[in-house]
Amino acid sequence: MPASKAQQKAVSKYMKENYDVYQIRMPKGRKDEIRAHAEARSESVNGFINRAILEAMERDGGDSGASEGA
Repeated sequence: MPASKAQQKAVSKYMKENYDVYQIRMPKGRKDEIRAHAEARSESVNGFINRAILEAMERDGGDSGASEGA
């Protein structure tokens, strides 16, 4: 059953209020490599990218101040 317009509007509002969106560009084929890597570790692509960013920031000595709720 498709979502009602009211439900779509509610989800859109929730997403806008609770998440930042960041679009990245990469060479063709890289997206498939990233997806395969994430799936091999039972992670979503979004979760993998967020974890990779947090780990790089920690390694570089930065404190992100964000939780791992991705």
